[in-house]
Amino acid sequence: MTELTDIKRAARQAAFARRKAAHAASGPEEAALLSRVLADHRGAALSGYLPIRTEIDPRPAMAEAAAHGPVGVPVIQGKGQPLRFARWRPGCALRPGPFGAMVPEVEEVMEPEVMIVPLVAFDRQGGRLGYGGGFYDRTLQMLRAKRPTLAIGFAYAAQEDDNLPLEPTDQPLDMVVMEREILDLSGR
Repeated sequence: MTELTDIKRAARQAAFARRKAAHAASGPEEAALLSRVLADHRGAALSGYLPIRTEIDPRPAMAEAAAHGPVGVPVIQGKGQPLRFARWRPGCALRPGPFGAMVPEVEEVMEPEVMIVPLVAFDRQGGRLGYGGGFYDRTLQMLRAKRPTLAIGFAYAAQEDDNLPLEPTDQPLDMVVMEREILDLSGR
């Protein structure tokens, strides 16, 4: 184990505890600001995610966006690989995917231009701490090499951490949407 690995593990444990407490106290309107942000990108190919454990739930905003354009969810292809995205529609048949995340039963592959990114912790400079597999970093790097790709972190405000252990390969967020705040980082 390296020192950075230990630091990241400790940061994740603390963030998971804060997220769990925020999740327990959350209400039904947590995605309202996310819907407002996504309204500016109607018709663009969007990826969201189907929440696991105590992740904040983007599905109400995803359902609204699906009325205007394609919405996908991530499918893990394997260790060290970028994600691929399967088209999701409200009410579509789902099956268990890797790591407990549900994925559409029928995988209609799509490529997003706007990504709602789950996270464990974030900072106000666009840093993001994920689960440690690097899937979103690899995917954002690949997509951004092709064209501009907007990465919107979606999190509880309690997940903010001013002391994230980041690496050069970490892809920055362009925006973070919380329950009551939108943090626009696109001008950084």
